[in-house]
Amino acid sequence: MTPPGLPVGLVSVSSPQLHFDPFTQTRPQERPVIETKDIDLATAQKVVDAAAAKAAEIDTKMDIAVLDVGGNLKAFARMDGAWLGSIDIAMKKARTSRFFDMPTGAIGELSQPAGPLYNIEHSNGGLISFPGGLPLTAKDGTVVGSIGVSGSTVEDDHTVASAGADVVAKL
Repeated sequence: MTPPGLPVGLVSVSSPQLHFDPFTQTRPQERPVIETKDIDLATAQKVVDAAAAKAAEIDTKMDIAVLDVGGNLKAFARMDGAWLGSIDIAMKKARTSRFFDMPTGAIGELSQPAGPLYNIEHSNGGLISFPGGLPLTAKDGTVVGSIGVSGSTVEDDHTVASAGADVVAKL
């Protein structure tokens, strides 16, 4: 309901971060912002480089995606000759891992028929529930992003993702 004398359509606005009431014309009151750690570009590139080196060592070609803490793409590499179809899979593995801060292989175990997460891969615009996606966890236990790798067997994908994740675990 609009108070008398105010134009129709003017409403009070409130959000978790700011509170502004146009009826009292008070200034917004700032509330504390929760700080999070996020992977920086240099570290994300080191993760990609370590994963690509491991892929070359085991003689496979991979697509490697690194996401930041918000689930946004931070770094990506498509090794020469890697499958085009694996680009989307690598991205979804990284996204799945970040959404749940779990390895995608663990989600796969929980999403089997009669499992507690059965059919979860159909949520969130499509998730991947087989190995190759890992949270990127700093030495202090803080998740700073995720990695997703695709292009070979799920065992190789997991091995290559682990090589990338190890970079962050040492920081």
